Amino acid sequence: MNEFVQRQINEYLKRAHRALRTGRLVLDDQDYIAAVNRAYYAIFYAANALLATKGLERSKHSGVIAAFRQHFVKTGMIEVEYSDLYGTTMSDRHDGDYSLDYLTHETATRDLDWAERFLNRVEKLLKEMEALI
Repeated sequence: MNEFVQRQINEYLKRAHRALRTGRLVLDDQDYIAAVNRAYYAIFYAANALLATKGLERSKHSGVIAAFRQHFVKTGMIEVEYSDLYGTTMSDRHDGDYSLDYLTHETATRDLDWAERFLNRVEKLLKEMEALI
């Protein structure tokens, strides 16, 4: 893996960790929309870190999740449950951003916990792939 790709991966992971930390902070402030948003972005950035290992760049959110599913879930590199929680968190983020229905503490907490699991799983795979600096 070349140095440029490794830097991309590390930057995506830094953003994912930052989003997760910010999500926990705004959860404590009872801003459930922002917490779910940050949970989603933690997953989004982690998925992009994986895509970078294959030279895949997507500009749309739907393209990232589709490529993640195609190249990592369907191939068995990542378990199906991570595809499901990615999709649910993406849907929750969309609801929070575009619907006037309020997200709950339970949803925000769950999505942040899922984001942490997702990020841990991605980092484990990246280590197995020897893609981390």
